[in-house]
Amino acid sequence: MAILEFRNVTKRYGKVTALKNVSFKTRDGEFLVILGPSGAGKSTTLKIICGLVNPSEGTVHLDGEDITKIPPYTRNISMTFENYSLYPHMTVFDNIAYPLRAKKGEFTENQIREKVMNVARMLHIEPLLDRFPSEASGGQKQRIALGRTMVRNPRIYLLDEPLAHLDAKIRVELREEFHRIEALQKTTTIYVTHDYIEALSLGDRIMIYNEGELLQ
Repeated sequence: MAILEFRNVTKRYGKVTALKNVSFKTRDGEFLVILGPSGAGKSTTLKIICGLVNPSEGTVHLDGEDITKIPPYTRNISMTFENYSLYPHMTVFDNIAYPLRAKKGEFTENQIREKVMNVARMLHIEPLLDRFPSEASGGQKQRIALGRTMVRNPRIYLLDEPLAHLDAKIRVELREEFHRIEALQKTTTIYVTHDYIEALSLGDRIMIYNEGELLQ
């Protein structure tokens, strides 16, 4: 588990201020939801946490350590993007295994297979492992993307509007799934959404963003 803290974080893109002096601290192992309209600064917050974007001002701390300038690949933080970002030329198995194989020599192929199979069972996507992403439905692609995020056993999960492009029935099913996934119950998770029903059904706590500010 992990505790993440933002200390007076501001992010500017030219003349546009995406985040304005944002401060918050997670609780160990909680499911924290960031709720707000498009352009509120939600995704920018996640990108700063995982190191894809640097803050203009302020610092980010993980378990008390200042990680503001630490490279993304050393943070052990996993992020699921809104648009799945699956590799079309790879099988579902290889997509999920990719983060493990990227750490060359750290895992044997047997260890990788075991980790991928465990995640696939958890997400009910075992029959898809030999297929390609183009052969999967929208809901299945989201599970695959989530599996790739979960396979690393990260310190923190970041989920950026993972259900935004799915139809209502599948969104409800996957919201219920999130409650049952043991890994998400045990690991600090930050979930971004513009859907207040999603926020209320999933979050241990909810942070409300608007125009780059944390309101409540």
